[in-house]
Amino acid sequence: MIEFLRGRVLARETGRVILDVNGVGYGLEVTAAAAQAAGAVGSEAELHTYLYVQEAVMRLYGFASRQEREVFEIFLNTSGIGPRTAVAILSNIEMASFARAIFQGDVKTLTRIPGIGKKTAERLSVELKDKLKHLSFEPAEGSAAGAEGAGLSPSEDALMGEGGANTTEAIEALMALGCKPLVAERAIATAAGLLGPGATTAELVREGLKHRR
Repeated sequence: MIEFLRGRVLARETGRVILDVNGVGYGLEVTAAAAQAAGAVGSEAELHTYLYVQEAVMRLYGFASRQEREVFEIFLNTSGIGPRTAVAILSNIEMASFARAIFQGDVKTLTRIPGIGKKTAERLSVELKDKLKHLSFEPAEGSAAGAEGAGLSPSEDALMGEGGANTTEAIEALMALGCKPLVAERAIATAAGLLGPGATTAELVREGLKHRR
């Protein structure tokens, strides 16, 4: 198995990166985190990889970390999840948030991920608990360790605490305006941190719109 590739970013497309490794161009299907880690065209990058082979299909997938690749492999060994769905999960929700949703049976959060319906979310919340419990999920880079279980950043703690109903409604409002789930969560987490626990849903939405990224 090809464990990782290190080379120059030759081209970037949506969900795909081409790495020039000593004159050989490797095309990788990548997660959002891996695309970010790869950087701009011309930069040097190192991505962890997984070679997916099934009958006449052969694709190389790229990941930002070994843990992200390990979770991808866990998904592939779960009934009903193929590589595209696995990449969609990894690209649309932080692993700390996903693990928290699995451990808490939070079907509502899971169904925000594109391609995951209610029945699939319910099944995943049962099947993945044991498969993920040996992993220690950390918050995104730049945030501190949080609550027990899956690591939560202070902003994620705010979403679960006082005013949690308003933040949930605000996240859903941003998603209705076209934001991806992860973008909406981050924007509202930032807004909640700035406005405090007494903020209304409308206030959170207005402030969250300033922090979409």
